[in-house]
Amino acid sequence: MANSIQLMLNSLARFINTVPAMVMHILLAIIVFSFFWLLRNVFTEVILKLILKIFSKTHGHFIKKILSAFKKPLRFFFVFLGLYLALYCFPLQLEQQLLISKLFRSILIFLITWGLYNLSDVNSILFKKLQEKANIEVDKVLASFLSKFLKVILVLIAFTIIAQEWNYDINGLIAGLGLGGLALALAAKDSLANIFGGIVIILDKPFTLGDWVSTNSVEGTVEEIGFRSTKIRTFAQALVTVPNSTLANEAITNWSKRGKRRIDFELRVTYNTPKEKLAKCITRIEEMLKQHPDIHQETILVKFDNFGENGFHIFLYFFTITTVWGEFLQVKEDVNFKILQILEEEGVSVAFPSRDLYFQTALTTKSASLD
Repeated sequence: MANSIQLMLNSLARFINTVPAMVMHILLAIIVFSFFWLLRNVFTEVILKLILKIFSKTHGHFIKKILSAFKKPLRFFFVFLGLYLALYCFPLQLEQQLLISKLFRSILIFLITWGLYNLSDVNSILFKKLQEKANIEVDKVLASFLSKFLKVILVLIAFTIIAQEWNYDINGLIAGLGLGGLALALAAKDSLANIFGGIVIILDKPFTLGDWVSTNSVEGTVEEIGFRSTKIRTFAQALVTVPNSTLANEAITNWSKRGKRRIDFELRVTYNTPKEKLAKCITRIEEMLKQHPDIHQETILVKFDNFGENGFHIFLYFFTITTVWGEFLQVKEDVNFKILQILEEEGVSVAFPSRDLYFQTALTTKSASLD
């Protein structure tokens, strides 16, 4: 048995000696890379659970949200780590090793920037935590603007660090940008005007996301406020993109900023309605509006207004608490149904356009026979 094993080992040794050294390096590199590639999810989960376990007693929820932003970059880190170690399985010269190290560090900077980019999202835990610490409520539009600004800064910083890693002269690049800045500003003055218009809109806050606005050029619901333009969804479901410079120089009516929404109309009842029933209907309608939970109680007017062509006119003037279009229609419908119920209970009929014709002499019917 021992002789058989010894023969197998000798045969394997002879086979290995016959395989070229480069093939061995390639096989070893493939094994190392495959190992990290196949186990990248396992490594990621183990490290995330370990970090979460360390900080679970203090800031568990906060750390969990931060780790979720770095989850994908961490997976790619193990893939690139496997590639990095696989390349070192080859006999490399010093220059090649330095090149691979620079490339790996650049990728590492990119992955860290990727995680921070995810954290700078407007809905991330970082924004919410900053609002809690500062005890302020950041407007959705301003938060979106800050998020985009942070993302641009992160990308510029990452680009600068990577450029320095490859010994690129950043000062020369900055000087070049400064010289070309004037020409760029002249060529893109309209775009700059839109950007400044966006800043004015964000600071003045004439509207925010979801508001119903109307201007000389468009009317609809605000869907997005960007650096260059604002997107408004019209009531016909068309998406209109308006340059911020245009909006900043127009009169903007924000219907959503109303504290209440008006309802006014005339209720016409027939002339054969007795005075007592007319007065009782007016009183009951007014009481119904005063007790309605969705009606603003500051101004409620229900008055016998005038004698119309077809009947008595009752004038109603009041406001709903909600300003949302759909909710407003629901309240208006509910009020109309309650008014109909009051009229039915009092036996009062709603007047409709009609005319009574009176003849001075009675009409007679003549019959004719055919011969």
